[in-house]
Amino acid sequence: MKRTLLVALCAGLVVTGCARISESRLNPFNWFGGAQGERRFELPAEAADDRALAPEVLDLTVEPYSGGALVKAVAQTPDQGWWDAELVARPLDADGVLVYDLRMFPPVTATPVGPNTSRQVTVAAAISSVMLERVTKIVVQGEGNALSSGR
Repeated sequence: MKRTLLVALCAGLVVTGCARISESRLNPFNWFGGAQGERRFELPAEAADDRALAPEVLDLTVEPYSGGALVKAVAQTPDQGWWDAELVARPLDADGVLVYDLRMFPPVTATPVGPNTSRQVTVAAAISSVMLERVTKIVVQGEGNALSSGR
């Protein structure tokens, strides 16, 4: 009887401790929330990348993994055939905002429009845990809009 009571008491303490951990900044699932609309950041005068900005950023997620976080963005293009997509990082600013430009080449020849899902491009970039310590907000921007996810 004493053993059962002791096990039940320990289980109760563990479960109540989980509620506090879920609110903690130490829990990697609390690092970044869902995507929110964001103002666009101005482009530097000389762009070293010849690729165009993605026409529209549809979705942004930041997923934790053992070495840091994975930033995943989905762009919507006006037609099929966009290629060589990449999240191009800008230098981290003083406020801890990390801005990515979602860049890709448009199709070389005329291509069909097709359904929405066939015109979506998904890209990802990894952020190391060392870099992630200084990041407070992640912004992914395209030509028409920008999305952000912050702590």
